Amino acid sequence: MAGTPRGRLLAIVLLVAVVLVPASAKDYTVGDSSGWKPGVDYTAWAKGKSFAIGDTLSFQYSSSHSVLEVSEADHSTCSASNPLRSHRDQSTTVPLTKPGTRYFICGAAGHCASGMKLAITVSGGSDSGSSAGPAMRAMNTTPAAGGATTTADVGQSDSSAAGTGARLATGLLFAAVGLAVLMMG
Repeated sequence: MAGTPRGRLLAIVLLVAVVLVPASAKDYTVGDSSGWKPGVDYTAWAKGKSFAIGDTLSFQYSSSHSVLEVSEADHSTCSASNPLRSHRDQSTTVPLTKPGTRYFICGAAGHCASGMKLAITVSGGSDSGSSAGPAMRAMNTTPAAGGATTTADVGQSDSSAAGTGARLATGLLFAAVGLAVLMMG
């Protein structure tokens, strides 16, 4: 079939679709194989990494730890009393949905002060639209103010470009397959 004009056109369309698919987002396992635990230098771990919208952070940790997303001030002072988001499910995935610096600490007493803290800077893209992004995907998420967790608590981002590249890639792929089907039929 590749020798026929239709086959060649199909091959070209599929090649173009593959070339146009943007680079996929990265999933960073915090601490790499060490995970989220005391004794890991998270500043050194983050150094040299380029975090971007659409990437994710995966925290793997034991039940004696937690992942708290906190303000810059609470990160600096290791204060766990006013987290923006709190996770205790031992496997937390945090989508990076907007540019800026994000701060994380362990809420167990003394752990942040001994180095269980992470600050990362997410680079922004040219898209500053207001489409909603994915919610934090941890199951045992508690809102900062207490009470029942709702979708609004867990957080649709107010300025998110997460998923835009994936939607574009999927659209291009479906277009290429649809065109190929039309050409073959």
